[in-house]
Amino acid sequence: MDLITARELAQKLREQINYYSELYYEKDDPAISDYEFDKLMHQLIDIEEEYPELLTPDSPTHRVGGRASNSFEQVEHVVQMGSLQDVFSDEEVVDFDRRVREVVSDPIYVVEPKIDGLSVSLEYRDGVLVRGSTRGDGFVGEDVTENIRTIRSVPLRLKRDIPFVEVRGEVYMPVASFEKVVAQQELKEEKPFKNPRNAAAGSLRQKNPKITAQRGLDIFVFNLQQIEGVQVSGHKESLDLLKELGFQVSPSYLAVDTIEKAIEEIRAIGQRRGEYSFDIDGAVVKVDSLAQREMLGATAKFPKWAVAFKYPPEEKITTLLDVEVKVGRTGALTPTAVFEPIQLAGTTVSRAVLHNQDFIDEKQIAVGDKIIVRKAGDIIPEVVAVAEHCGNPTYQLPEYCPSCHTKVVREEGEAAIYCPNIECPAQLMRNLIHFASRNAMDIDGMGPAVLEGLVNAGWVHSPADLYDLTEEQIASLERMGKKSASNLMNALEKSKQNDLSKVIFALGIPEVGEKTAAELASAFGSMEKLSWATLEQLTALDGFGEVVAQNIVSFFLEERNRVQIERLAKAGVNMESTKVKTGDTFEGKTFVLTGTLPTLKRNEAKELIESLGGKVSSSVSKKTDYVVAGEEAGSKLTKADELGITILTEEQLLQMCQK
Repeated sequence: MDLITARELAQKLREQINYYSELYYEKDDPAISDYEFDKLMHQLIDIEEEYPELLTPDSPTHRVGGRASNSFEQVEHVVQMGSLQDVFSDEEVVDFDRRVREVVSDPIYVVEPKIDGLSVSLEYRDGVLVRGSTRGDGFVGEDVTENIRTIRSVPLRLKRDIPFVEVRGEVYMPVASFEKVVAQQELKEEKPFKNPRNAAAGSLRQKNPKITAQRGLDIFVFNLQQIEGVQVSGHKESLDLLKELGFQVSPSYLAVDTIEKAIEEIRAIGQRRGEYSFDIDGAVVKVDSLAQREMLGATAKFPKWAVAFKYPPEEKITTLLDVEVKVGRTGALTPTAVFEPIQLAGTTVSRAVLHNQDFIDEKQIAVGDKIIVRKAGDIIPEVVAVAEHCGNPTYQLPEYCPSCHTKVVREEGEAAIYCPNIECPAQLMRNLIHFASRNAMDIDGMGPAVLEGLVNAGWVHSPADLYDLTEEQIASLERMGKKSASNLMNALEKSKQNDLSKVIFALGIPEVGEKTAAELASAFGSMEKLSWATLEQLTALDGFGEVVAQNIVSFFLEERNRVQIERLAKAGVNMESTKVKTGDTFEGKTFVLTGTLPTLKRNEAKELIESLGGKVSSSVSKKTDYVVAGEEAGSKLTKADELGITILTEEQLLQMCQK
């Protein structure tokens, strides 16, 4: 395809994709299947990859994520992104009205839901999105433009070419997306997000926009920060304008002329909160007139023209019907309460994790009891207490594994109960998911659905089997074609070059996380040396206790594990560390990196410091020895100055490394 043909086809594809996106996301009237839509998108991606000069700022391909970034640049907000004063009762709302009326007469209030997410600024020039940034401290945030572009409800081009407009919105994760992400995290036995707000914040600040694109984020725009070429006199008028421009604005906003009507709407929003597909933590009452807002002004912390009413957490009583037990990747047995369905924060809830036997014993939970359930952070169900005991004995976890019927064990000092059988079928899928995950072997495309297909086909019984797969086998799986199979084979090949630390983490040794795996790789340098490590050698390492050391020794004593490692090595998986400690110049010293260094990337500087025995922390404290500062260093540099911590340039760091 020549350039002219490619340009014409790219334009046609953009028009089609934007049209179908508008039908799907704005009018809730999809005209084609997800599969057909994805084919159009991938066709456009292929053209833009072949002809990079055809990539435009408003191309819908930004929705799937661009290149990963090593750092976020700082953005200084021209209009401060402040927070609101919280109130918790009708009396406090009335008191707010009294203070307003002391300054202005006959105020009109706008009442709207308070979305629980992450506040951001979006800037447009001549109708095109040019920058998206986080709120930060209200004065300085971070540039997350590439990640913002992946949110499908963010217009990349406005419906009118206004010279300049800046809006403030709340990026959030819908309940359905949150539950999907948490389910995947639990399946991989990763620490799940606590609530949708944490999930949204963590997803928006991903260094790799492709990960952000997969998280299903959404946004509501709730404020006009600044605008050129258009006059606006009130808040409701500004929201109406923003809706015309193509923004998804607050889900409801009602203008009222008395505080009593405002309180009625607060209650109405509270009653509707269960109907929303997203999480809210309150309602906001704002003075509508922008001129009156100027007259009211602000305190050092909050504007005087608005308050946020916060709703209390909802709790309900239900009957515990059963306790189900699942076996995790490490063999740990996790009990889950199954109770009569109840409505909490807008969704039907019938299950909640009971954590372990100690948790059950502490609350004396028995099947048949009346229990009190609430949603932690208004989203994760949890058992608070027993409201009424039925007389049955406190529930006890089974003595035998529910999957393979091996007698379970509980090590002294541990809360978890384990199935010791490493061939337990329940552990296989979770082991494979962990092995292929991003923080382990990072096999792109090897998700739970693909792994389940491979296991069901009888081709994979252990992680080492993944490297024996053929492209034909993968291509034969449901929803997998030749190109997908080829990409997955390339990802498998690429994973063989991972550092030893990732391989150690991928093995799933109990209590060995990413940090511990990195320390083991640095200390021993090869899988062979680590496999023969003694308890004495391991406990001599900084921060290694007897439990972790014993888990490592026991793992390598298992013949099955040794065979697995041999097979991985034979397949070409790297078993040597590229980050072996080369000296002790920085032994016992803690560094913090901030800003953009002249020649070293952040991870390169980190590896250099660690190779000489130092530690790199993400935050400045009294325990920090050095702060290495580059261009545009921010609050970390300021704090280091305040604490009197030594500040180094990259050149000074490199000079210290040579001593």
